[in-house]
Amino acid sequence: MSDLAQLEADGLVCKRGDEVRTTRRWQSAMSRAALRLLRQGDAGTDLRVPIAAALVELYGPEHPAEALVRLVELLLPIEARELGPR
Repeated sequence: MSDLAQLEADGLVCKRGDEVRTTRRWQSAMSRAALRLLRQGDAGTDLRVPIAAALVELYGPEHPAEALVRLVELLLPIEARELGPR
């Protein structure tokens, strides 16, 4: 199964037409991760950090690091587009 198919099967992204969008489940995990990082004083400008934190929350710390890196890189442009100006 591809990484994108896995994210879709896990309810983190969905396809709307030709576009891949994040779901409420993913947006909630991102919000929790961003709040945790902010409280810890780790709220930087690199969007990969809260994405990685949200993935670890959802998949657990035992999830292989290589898989997490691939998922972060896959989610980065999707999340950046979701957060960008409309």
